[in-house]
Amino acid sequence: MNYPFLRSLGDRLFFGVEDVAEFLGIKTSSAHVLCSRYAQKGLFIRLKRNVYILAERWRNLGRDDFISLANFLQVPSYISFLSALVYYEVTTQVPRMVWESASLKRTKRLSVDGVEFRYYKIAKHLYLGFRNEDGFFIAEREKAFLDSLYLFSVGRYSLDIPALDLGKLEREGIERWIRYYPERTKSLVSEIWAT
Repeated sequence: MNYPFLRSLGDRLFFGVEDVAEFLGIKTSSAHVLCSRYAQKGLFIRLKRNVYILAERWRNLGRDDFISLANFLQVPSYISFLSALVYYEVTTQVPRMVWESASLKRTKRLSVDGVEFRYYKIAKHLYLGFRNEDGFFIAEREKAFLDSLYLFSVGRYSLDIPALDLGKLEREGIERWIRYYPERTKSLVSEIWAT
């Protein structure tokens, strides 16, 4: 085993087969075989086709690393829904090892070594209201709230509304984004805000 090689990979959040081929000066086909073998031995974890992470690095990932991975595993996407509400401390409902994102491509779930990445397809006109925070894309606080209510209002999402701390949301932010959502979502927001 080439320990300097493994150490150099540990500096990266993830790496591709091409990175391995370049570092070791081998053909891409040989790098595919090496990565597959290292994954079978438990040294690498396969994130998606031709992309891996060191198993040791995976075990020590922090919240922001998982958010960055969620952005990478499906492009374009941004962290939203309960994951963003937890990030902003708007809810006490904390899912374990689940990262939720809004996506333009498709709704899907991706499981990687006990961690689930969930992507919910939203309409193109709703794909806004997010920002780049420390290298990853995440919905603004009020936009994550509205994204969650939108999917909840159409029966595609489970949300514990009493667990939300509405005091951490700004009316101005909700008013900025609510106009993009359908009437069903607007009605639900009015109901929640009236209680």
